[in-house]
Amino acid sequence: MKILALETTEKTGSLAALDGARVLYQMTLAPQKRTTQSLAPGISRLLRAVGWSPCQVELVAVAIGPGSFTGLRVGLTAAKTFAYATGATLLGVDTLEAVAARAPQPVESLWVSVDAQRNQVVAGQFRRDQAGWMRPTGPARLVDADQWVRELPPKTVLSGPAMRLLRKGLPPHLRPLEPGLWAPTAASVGQLAARDYGEGRRDDLWSLVPVYSRPSAAEEKWRARHRSANR
Repeated sequence: MKILALETTEKTGSLAALDGARVLYQMTLAPQKRTTQSLAPGISRLLRAVGWSPCQVELVAVAIGPGSFTGLRVGLTAAKTFAYATGATLLGVDTLEAVAARAPQPVESLWVSVDAQRNQVVAGQFRRDQAGWMRPTGPARLVDADQWVRELPPKTVLSGPAMRLLRKGLPPHLRPLEPGLWAPTAASVGQLAARDYGEGRRDDLWSLVPVYSRPSAAEEKWRARHRSANR
């Protein structure tokens, strides 16, 4: 199966082409290129590199969060537009799971976190299954970063973009992975989509939406006003 994968939840995004779970080509996007307009030329270059026409792509995989508002909207819009134009299937992939998938094989369990601003993170725990995949042990949670770190047991393995902010204050009994493994990649997004497609999962192009790290400021203000009005 020919897969086009997009990862734009981080400041530096990436694109990848895969044949099933096999990565054929991956390219990194410069931070200033992570826009809907500049993604199209990037996708064109990627497809030329592997010798595919757009209509040969069978599955479009995209990271849907948690992550930044702008990056998620840009990536999902580009993925939906491409899938609609070519008739490809669309699958959304959890950003935390895309990071967890990059953990080295000896790692059996780890926590992955992304920065949610205001000294908070979205964190999720993963354990390796019998087939070797990192699977979530439960839903990800929005938590206070300092308290979350304090409550982690000794020898807990950590990864994720939030490590860039948390690493200086980490207790010595915690074990962060190498910094090169903290970010999601388009390759890991594509490999997870290939797995999920083979397991029968399908996403609806029209109803697939981003998973943000937290509600927007406008949403939070509306909820606060709504709670006050109902008291």
